[in-house]
Amino acid sequence: MSHRILRLPAVKELTGLSRSTIYLRVSKNEFPAPISLGGRAVGWLEESVNNWLEEKIAASTSIRINK
Repeated sequence: MSHRILRLPAVKELTGLSRSTIYLRVSKNEFPAPISLGGRAVGWLEESVNNWLEEKIAASTSIRINK
């Protein structure tokens, strides 16, 4: 099984969120937590970020449908 790790610039680009918003949501358990890559380096599993995005899209779509 292959896992792709995304660094912060890629996560920011995919989500449209700022660095501070990403870490704020991580602290509130509203965004996937990063994994340690050693030293001061962290990254996010691409699958986790994509799943989060899909949940946000689904929630947004269901709100529009229910209105």
